[in-house]
Amino acid sequence: MKARTVILLILAIVLVDQVLKIYIKTNYYINEHHNVLGSWFRLHFVENEGMAYGWKFGGDWGKKILTLFRLGAVIFGVFYIRGIIRKKYHSGFIFCAALIFAGALGNLIDSMFYGIIFTESIPGSMGVAQIFPDKGYASFLHGNVVDMLYFPIIRDAKFPDWFPIWGGEDFEFFRPIFNIADMAISSGIIAILVFQKRFFKHPDEKQNNTVETSAVVNDDVQVQ
Repeated sequence: MKARTVILLILAIVLVDQVLKIYIKTNYYINEHHNVLGSWFRLHFVENEGMAYGWKFGGDWGKKILTLFRLGAVIFGVFYIRGIIRKKYHSGFIFCAALIFAGALGNLIDSMFYGIIFTESIPGSMGVAQIFPDKGYASFLHGNVVDMLYFPIIRDAKFPDWFPIWGGEDFEFFRPIFNIADMAISSGIIAILVFQKRFFKHPDEKQNNTVETSAVVNDDVQVQ
């Protein structure tokens, strides 16, 4: 896979991710949702202070450490992807690495800059954020990641009482709310796990340097 193709793929994913996030941030208030394809696919605006799919990590300092970790991962990713392109790794693996990199970069942009370029989003019709205000809702490295993709395919269900740990509790599939960047990261990782044998084939064992011949070998043949 050529470097230009990888760059275009990364830019396309980041562009789509950011356009959707900016649209949601400037048109939806927190927890506002609208059906897209029936009730099983919704745009539901939430903000994530931590990791992918709404997981959190250690308060203010945890937020800063997580953002710096993302920044380090993205910088490392630049050199890593360049290396696997030069070494001509399997195109599928390079594609997956590009997906993961694009997703990390998309969420890094939120974490680094959204607190500066947006006002705070809050619940209620007056809570829609404004872009490029005099003062943002947070400092550099403290922005929240915008999530909006929600697929509650199975709703209003309960685990049976006999079910271990979660018996009797509400059940919903799929509960996490995520974004394009999260989807790119997850797709890349899952594809690598599924197709790893194809991506990392071991070279065939060297064939023996035996020369086949149709000549008849018997005791009458003199070996010199």
